[in-house]
Amino acid sequence: MPSVASKQYSDDVSLLVLLLDTNPLFWSNTSITFSQFLSHVLAFLNAVLGLNQLNQVVVIATGYSSCDYIYDSSLTSNHGNFESRGTGMPPLFASLLKKLEDFVTKDEELSREEGHEDRTPSCLLSGSLSMALCYIQRVFRSGHIHPQPRILCLQGSPDGPEQYVAVMNSIFSAQRLMVPIDSCYIGVQNSAFLQQASYITGGVHHTPKQLDGLFQYLTTIFATDLHSRGFVQLPKPIGVDFRASCFCHKKTIDMGYICSVCLSIFCEHHKKCSTCGSVFGQSKLDEASSVSDKKRKAPHT
Repeated sequence: MPSVASKQYSDDVSLLVLLLDTNPLFWSNTSITFSQFLSHVLAFLNAVLGLNQLNQVVVIATGYSSCDYIYDSSLTSNHGNFESRGTGMPPLFASLLKKLEDFVTKDEELSREEGHEDRTPSCLLSGSLSMALCYIQRVFRSGHIHPQPRILCLQGSPDGPEQYVAVMNSIFSAQRLMVPIDSCYIGVQNSAFLQQASYITGGVHHTPKQLDGLFQYLTTIFATDLHSRGFVQLPKPIGVDFRASCFCHKKTIDMGYICSVCLSIFCEHHKKCSTCGSVFGQSKLDEASSVSDKKRKAPHT
């Protein structure tokens, strides 16, 4: 496949894939309502599309049990029309809000049917990342000219340790495709997944201090195209949480056991690797090793 740089429209044309956290378990217990959050997001999308007439926006809703595409500006012929039609809402967002409402309803029904009482109240980040990368890969293969893609995760739900392998595989795939993953975390505790995603792919990670000014954070930090980022001062991470999740109990750990064959991580000593089937001797299992160093060498399958 030709290099990404040789297939772009120009430096300032962007394809923004926005992953929107719609997890009802998070929004039922937060300082900002989902409708207030959504008003900031819609204004931000409006600004991105207004920066360049060739900019494209794709929105993927990330629920508790499912994820789905809810908006694609490339499929809307009047995505540059920002005038209201008697509803007080730009026409391009009318379909977005309708699909979002339908998605939230279906996701809540699916959550009740499946019943995840023992699962962390996290959103399905691994699924939405995979969908975003599939969309970008389809854009790469559709022709010789395309916008410069990037992913923006707007999340408030806590990390789900059971999604660790799938999320890391998506992060390494984005790194190979040279697609940066930006992340804006609005939850109480910071997200190790999003910190690692932005660090590894060269994106920007930020945690807003005041959610009532979310629109200002989004426009000043995440509306900047990749070419212009070389001329502005963007927030830099003070530190990155590289803790991993063990493969046996799906718990976040600081120290653990690493299989020297497939780099699987365990919180307890095992005689046999559950991933690759290797039989461990004492010399083949690195006890009390720092999992943050080895886990970045290769994605897990």
